[in-house]
Amino acid sequence: MSKKNIETENEIQPTLAKFKSYSVDEILAAGGATAFADKLGKNSRTLLEGLKTLPKDAFLTEEEAQQALETLNASK
Repeated sequence: MSKKNIETENEIQPTLAKFKSYSVDEILAAGGATAFADKLGKNSRTLLEGLKTLPKDAFLTEEEAQQALETLNASK
C-alpha cells in the first residue's frame, strides 16, 4: 500500500473536519481579525442568525450552566 492511496474503512469524520483553520499570519495578512472575518463573510448578524436556527435543547439550562461553572472552578 502506498502512502498516496491510503484507504480507510468507512470511518466517520469528526464534526470539525469540515472547518478550515487559518494561521495567525493569514489573519494578520488580511488586516486583522475584523477584516479577516469580513473577507470570509462573517459578522455578528450572521452569527446571531445562526444561533436562532439552533434548537432550544442545544443550549444549557440555568442549572446545567451553574453546574458546568462549578466544575470548571473546582478543576482550577
